[in-house]
Amino acid sequence: MKISWLVRGLPGHPLHPPLTDATIGIYTASMAFAVLSVLNIGDRNPAYVWWLTLALGLLVTAPTALTGFLDWLTIDRDTPLWRTATIHMLAMLSATALFGLAAVFGYDGYRHGAVHAGPFVLTLVGYGLLTVGGWLGGAIVYVHGMRVLELPGEPTRRAAAPVAHSEKERAEG
Repeated sequence: MKISWLVRGLPGHPLHPPLTDATIGIYTASMAFAVLSVLNIGDRNPAYVWWLTLALGLLVTAPTALTGFLDWLTIDRDTPLWRTATIHMLAMLSATALFGLAAVFGYDGYRHGAVHAGPFVLTLVGYGLLTVGGWLGGAIVYVHGMRVLELPGEPTRRAAAPVAHSEKERAEG
């Protein structure tokens, strides 16, 4: 067992992608509740849930960003993969900053059950950057193939096993 597997995940089972699913899902819910609040649907409740999901998203972003950063550190510099990953990271950090500002500036509205214009715009632009960053994250995996193992003949039980078989270790390099 390598120590790096505790923070980056096993070969073929990286930790960053599933954490991004949670983070993106939480921010998507936050965006939806912001829209409901601005459209005045659901009385005050959407504004409360908007702010709470923003706060939860910011908490979940910490381990997501950490695991992504640890993966980024392993990439050879000045390669197409590194450039894509760096732009992905900048988009995601910018989105996080905007979500953080939305939470700070939207707290008063949250207390009164409303999403005001400024925090709404911050949430909307943050979500746009999150979408761009997610697209680039997909390119990192599905175009550049980062942390993808090419083991099409691996038996299902071994492919899904939460252990690092020698074939997985060799394939990861």
